[in-house]
Amino acid sequence: MKNTDLYSDAHLVVAAIRILEHRNSASPSIGNICEFLSFSLEQGNYICRKLDETGVIEIVEGAFGTRIFLRDHLALEEIPKNIKTSSIDEELKKFQDSRKELVQKVASIKAEQDEKQKNLFAKLEDQLKKHLEKK
Repeated sequence: MKNTDLYSDAHLVVAAIRILEHRNSASPSIGNICEFLSFSLEQGNYICRKLDETGVIEIVEGAFGTRIFLRDHLALEEIPKNIKTSSIDEELKKFQDSRKELVQKVASIKAEQDEKQKNLFAKLEDQLKKHLEKK
């Protein structure tokens, strides 16, 4: 059974939170929820972030890791039923593009620094040669 809309996946995540809280007597992490529902971590993070934005859950980062708490389960009904979770692919592509841009920026900065270092060594070498010629 594949759920491809955010509404259905959100209901599954909220149910998993309740079951895991009951079973473990503690709030679950995103990893626990993903393992329980057989979701990938990326998909679980995406859904949890969306639910956090809509006020359904609260993501709390603490000393013992990130935990998920239910805030307002009735807000689930405000989620449009036609939003496909396949937009994860679009989000992933945006992330990969931003990472590529960052890598290119780092590479250009590194090339600039290498060029500056090369010029500095060339100047030092010229100064050393001039100093040795004077003696």
